[in-house]
Amino acid sequence: MNIKSELHPRNKHREAYDLELLIQFCPELAPFVILNKYQVKSVDFFDPEAVKMLNKALLKAYYKIDQWNIPAGYLCPPVPGRVDYIHYIADLLGQSNNSKIPKGSKIMGLDIGMGANCIYPMIAVSEYDWNFIGSDIDPIAIHSANIIIHSNSILKDKISIRLQSNPKDIFKSIIKEDELFDFTICNPPFHSSKAEARSSADRKLNNLKAKKKVLNFAGQSNELWYDGGEYAFLKEMIVESKEFANSVLWFTSLISKESNLEKVYALLKRVGVTSLKTIPMETGNKKSRIVAWTFLNDKEVKEWVNLR
Repeated sequence: MNIKSELHPRNKHREAYDLELLIQFCPELAPFVILNKYQVKSVDFFDPEAVKMLNKALLKAYYKIDQWNIPAGYLCPPVPGRVDYIHYIADLLGQSNNSKIPKGSKIMGLDIGMGANCIYPMIAVSEYDWNFIGSDIDPIAIHSANIIIHSNSILKDKISIRLQSNPKDIFKSIIKEDELFDFTICNPPFHSSKAEARSSADRKLNNLKAKKKVLNFAGQSNELWYDGGEYAFLKEMIVESKEFANSVLWFTSLISKESNLEKVYALLKRVGVTSLKTIPMETGNKKSRIVAWTFLNDKEVKEWVNLR
């Protein structure tokens, strides 16, 4: 099997999908398995139902998630890339902990814009037994995530959900007084409008010479675009993070557009971060990166680790 060397070394999906194994865990996947042009078993990645069923099988086979579903039209994330983010966060925490990755319920994460799929908290609970709070501005996404949590014993008492009532806020009203988070994660919307999102999808389809002229993404508006685009969202997040400087060890976010990095670095410098890290990520043909920052100095980080 080909090894996907760009994925994190602990990622369980570095080899080609074992579809026979996945069908054993999730028989509903079987009708979606096809022979591709190389006469190799695969699924049609332009079929949203096939992708959703593949996700369901992966989550059940590798992460002990027995029940998982999302409402029609909501974002169905590719599992391997989401797993990578969690593993890189684990490495980041380990760097502050004498190179030992911390596990267990003492570790608390915050997922900004968790979505209906609840993907990041589920992976983190399964892989590292961390606790999580997920936030979202969409009541339907909140409801969907709650169904997933209460349908899987592994997730109960590990993940709680908070509705962000003000779409302009990121951390405000979500992080409560005296709460401490070891990290925050976010996969921000990176298009500035619905038209830009559609144009990007069409461009990808043309590049792949796809026969089916359908959008190769699903998702609600708040999942795919934000007024002003990715940088506008990140700008608000960074500015707000300063207000919670003592509540979080590491703030992190994915940044899809490399062109935004210079502006992000400049803004982080202006708000006074004490440490900044950029972690490259690559999944298939997609290159991205995690940017992580903290306002705590070395002494405060050591005190945090001893306390937590």
